[in-house]
Amino acid sequence: MERIILHVDVNNAYLSWTAIWLLKNGHKTDIRERYAVIGGDESQRRGIVLAKSNPCKKKGVVTAETIGSARRKCPYLEVYAPNFRVYKYFSDKMYEYLCTYTDVIERYSIDECFLDYTGSVKLFGDPIKIAYKIKNDIYKKFGFTVNVGIGNNKLLAKMASDFEKPNKVHTLFSNEVVSKMHPLPIEDLFMIGKSSSKKLREININTIGDLAIYPEEELIKRFKKMGKMMHEFANGIDDSPVHYEREAAKSISSSTVLPYNYSDDKMLREVIMNLSKRVGRQLRYNEMYADTIGIWLKYSYFEKISKQEKLDISISTDEEIYEYAYKIFDKLWNHDDGVRSICVFISGLSNEKKRQLSIFDMDSGNRNNEDNEKVQKLIDKIQSKYGKNIINYANMKENDKR
Repeated sequence: MERIILHVDVNNAYLSWTAIWLLKNGHKTDIRERYAVIGGDESQRRGIVLAKSNPCKKKGVVTAETIGSARRKCPYLEVYAPNFRVYKYFSDKMYEYLCTYTDVIERYSIDECFLDYTGSVKLFGDPIKIAYKIKNDIYKKFGFTVNVGIGNNKLLAKMASDFEKPNKVHTLFSNEVVSKMHPLPIEDLFMIGKSSSKKLREININTIGDLAIYPEEELIKRFKKMGKMMHEFANGIDDSPVHYEREAAKSISSSTVLPYNYSDDKMLREVIMNLSKRVGRQLRYNEMYADTIGIWLKYSYFEKISKQEKLDISISTDEEIYEYAYKIFDKLWNHDDGVRSICVFISGLSNEKKRQLSIFDMDSGNRNNEDNEKVQKLIDKIQSKYGKNIINYANMKENDKR
């Protein structure tokens, strides 16, 4: 049986979620029906449009333009700051609901999920009927709309969900690639940006169909590894699995889907620090130590990469977990592509700690390790009484400033 993949994509997520939250908290009007955008701090001249209402769209406002530019098109513009806690709340609600259909589910971004529905067909029936049920249920339960794309792989499901919006269900099965996908302009193919589309048009590749029949070896000469992926995608080929997280036995992990692709080292450090703290709290709650630590991350395309290291020592403090996790991440990240999601995980758990010391660092090594644990216990005690942000390691705070 061919795979059946669903891609659920929230329509205008940031604006919709903000609108629902405001209405629930006493706001009198629905900002989705007003000249409203979600954007950064206009006073600091660095605010850009993250999401816009349909009335703004009709005035020519586009995502990623400056707030100042948007205001010139809409002098009566209303600007609302992004609230990622609210977005995570609605994202989690949707994810929990989608998990009722399959446990093979991937949070591709804060407002998108892939579901491998193949094994669920016998349980729930026809995927198209289920897609409509998912779409309608999400609106009834949570108040926002989604598009659901159905295909035989992740690429086709995602392409299908990008067809006509909002609040729609579309199919793009393997036998529909030629009729539904090949006539589309080359810019509509997933992972084809402005730069790539310009180069493709220069060699008379104007549609996805043109790309599909272009010699693959010529594309590889021009675009290297990307050329092979372009050719496969144009022909509807994608074997990537739906990445889902199952906590392995005797391991602890914490992951997050980022609100947008992060490429700033300081922001990524902060994410890894927060994930390390969550892992550390769980580890110490179970009164255990770990001797293996790792990272996995995903870029904006479907690839997931990971790396782990076995340590000569046992660790349990937030500081230790963060320092090792960031070192691994720094080796793993290619520093070119934005990171979409990230996970810190530890394993090799034990109730006893181990440390391999040379004769030269026997005394100081033991003492430093024990001092760190004493400090961590004190931090945990203070945080449990007064809150998680009341105290931290000084050098972890310094990392925020880097």
